[in-house]
Amino acid sequence: MATKLIELEDGILVEAEVPDGEAKPISTNDVKKVKSTFAQVKPILVSISRPIAEAWQEINQDMKIEQAEVEVGFNFEGEGNLYITKEKAGASFQVKLVLKPSTPKPFEVIIVNNKGEEVNRSSHEVTSFTEDLGKGIMLEMVSIPGGTFVMGSPENEVEKDNAESPQHEVTIQPFSMSKYPITQDQYQAIMGENPSNFKGGKRPVETVTWKNAQKFCQKLSQKTQKTYKLPSESQWEYACRAGTTTPFYFGDTITTDLVNYNGDYTYGDAPQGKFRGETTDVGSFPPNAFGLYDMHGNVWEWCQDIGHENYEGAPNDGSAWETGGDSKVRVIRGGYWDDEPGNCRSASRLWGDADFSNDNRGFRVVYLLDASIIDN
Repeated sequence: MATKLIELEDGILVEAEVPDGEAKPISTNDVKKVKSTFAQVKPILVSISRPIAEAWQEINQDMKIEQAEVEVGFNFEGEGNLYITKEKAGASFQVKLVLKPSTPKPFEVIIVNNKGEEVNRSSHEVTSFTEDLGKGIMLEMVSIPGGTFVMGSPENEVEKDNAESPQHEVTIQPFSMSKYPITQDQYQAIMGENPSNFKGGKRPVETVTWKNAQKFCQKLSQKTQKTYKLPSESQWEYACRAGTTTPFYFGDTITTDLVNYNGDYTYGDAPQGKFRGETTDVGSFPPNAFGLYDMHGNVWEWCQDIGHENYEGAPNDGSAWETGGDSKVRVIRGGYWDDEPGNCRSASRLWGDADFSNDNRGFRVVYLLDASIIDN
């Protein structure tokens, strides 16, 4: 175990014990027990690690302590304890957070050849945290590591579109993304309604406009005291690819055993498959190496970006492209249940009216850690 000590304003110290080399998830289930410790603490502005920040938010519901900043690299979930003590009169407060390692759930990632035949299977693990939306409905957020990738499709990719050019490098900061498209149960929990055509609590919510998705993010942010947004288009593609450069994160093609799309159509030398004619429960098909499900097919997913005809002038820092173009036209990614497989490629992109909805459009959310971190 390694101890990380951060000195805050007014001499406050934050001490976090973490496993060597990484910060494991924690929980603050017992935070309310220590609220009384802060009864005489004057309002202050502090910069603290994310696990502490999460605990501080819990305390903040009843106290007058200002919102804490967040440190990149920490994830929140699992088990842990928060200790808050005051020593001699005039001495600084010391907040000690003991992070207990949690055991990530392993999952298998499948790679196929151009015929859709499995050629490799490997085990992966990811870190995640969970939001409680109430009434037993949970939202699992998967931690996505930062990195640099090439966005867009190469010239020789089958069914490439000019909108996917020019290829360009984009650097992505760490963020968290919902493990699945937002489900109908999750949407109902936050919005109090379910507009979907294909009903089912575990199915992705659909028949939502971009503006509906924005309202969901706003209400989710208010409920959790975090900032949730739609992913930028570059975040979406980075997360979808999960380190791959092939047309799909499964490899050179897909089959209907791996993705929900219109199996009457094929890509590469893969065979025809099923046409289900409707959405399927999220998580019904294998994930990518980041532990994300349904990034190909099932429903198109709204992104934050304004639609542009190509990538000329696109940002390379992972931010949403919201300059130029028509702000009423927004990007969708991933393909859907009645789509041809070529439209489900990692690089495939379309856009549509932000006020338009039908039963092929859903979304997922991201939580981006604050980059203006004080990390001593």
